[in-house]
Amino acid sequence: MRYSRSMNIYFSGIGGVAIGPLAELAHDAGHSVQGSDAHSSLETSELMQRGIVVTNDQSGDYLEYCHKQRRIDWLVYTAALPADHPELVRAQKLGIYTAKRDELLRYIMSEKNLKMIAIAGTHGKTTTTGMMIWVLRQLGVPISYSIGTTISFGPSGHYAPNSEYFIYECDEFDRNFLHFSPYLSLITSIDYDHPDTYPTQAAYTRAFQQFLGQSELSILWKKDTLTGLEPVNKSWVLKDEEVKSFRIPGWHNRANATLVAKACERLKLGNPDIVKVAVENFPGTQRRFERLAPGLYSDYGHHPAEIYATLQMAHEISREVTLVYQPHQNVRQHEIQSMYTNEVFRYADSVYWLPTYLTRENPDLPILTPADLTKNLTRPEVHIASLNDDLWKSIMLDRELGKLVLCMGAGTIDEWLRQHLKI
Repeated sequence: MRYSRSMNIYFSGIGGVAIGPLAELAHDAGHSVQGSDAHSSLETSELMQRGIVVTNDQSGDYLEYCHKQRRIDWLVYTAALPADHPELVRAQKLGIYTAKRDELLRYIMSEKNLKMIAIAGTHGKTTTTGMMIWVLRQLGVPISYSIGTTISFGPSGHYAPNSEYFIYECDEFDRNFLHFSPYLSLITSIDYDHPDTYPTQAAYTRAFQQFLGQSELSILWKKDTLTGLEPVNKSWVLKDEEVKSFRIPGWHNRANATLVAKACERLKLGNPDIVKVAVENFPGTQRRFERLAPGLYSDYGHHPAEIYATLQMAHEISREVTLVYQPHQNVRQHEIQSMYTNEVFRYADSVYWLPTYLTRENPDLPILTPADLTKNLTRPEVHIASLNDDLWKSIMLDRELGKLVLCMGAGTIDEWLRQHLKI
């Protein structure tokens, strides 16, 4: 393991929503950064605009070339990378130290003496992290941060030399959040997810319980304690009636904004009236109810609770809502298929249901079809669809009729939309 003041770091999967911001953070912190990704994305474009070299060559040849030019101290890789990935294999052959993202992040935080403000939870992490970054910037508080998306008001990852706090979208996948001991943790919500990491609801809740125990301070919702989560010392437990009446659409967004306001109160940062104005002027984040065109929105949500919450927000804007939904990961669908109920889709007038986007799958599980997943829905009207010209024509027609079209999913649906809109 090699630590030095200025390291040469190679990121495998640098375009990922977790790895990319970390690369930007390391770059700002004075380290030399380069990396690879199989696909180009908004994140890789942002990285290259900042002068970070990104290649699509993941054979290991480019890694070795960089190593010969200047010795690579660390290869940091995404948890989604298989153990036999060519770059991991080549790094081991070359004697390059390899680590997941949490190890590098812990090193940077220790080196720069940063206090972590962690935003964790099943839903709402990205929006709440974005709000926290935005509000503290409006308050003039120097901050460092990492958020799992692109934002309009700064890079996805940033280190400010005079910052005391590091704001982190702290996700539970691969037990990432358990590698940290935050100064303050915000828990947005708890619904069972990531069955590939947590085989049972109980295992999922235990992980959050451990995370709370590792946090010096925490703020969470009382409803989440009903899942078996127990508050620890210095926990603020909020009730639903404490959700502030911020002038922003969506009950869940107002709840997330309340967490941000309570965090500012707990940290004694800013006047509540200034915080309120900042929250109500939050410009949003990419792929979180993002308006791509008039009447057309893109959202990353892929869990029934997220579907319900985002449809409720859409319904506050338009009384007629069409949902285009791409489920994510077949193994997840086996766990949540019973949760697709009429109540989840109550705010949608019609649904176009796409085949599941497949990633990190268990080959022994049969692929659940759209018909399998929608068999218990009696309303709204469900159309089995594909990402093709027929679907695009239906989307255009609904927009022409004045409907709000909400496209949801963590797979390829967002890229497909942008290609058709050419944005």
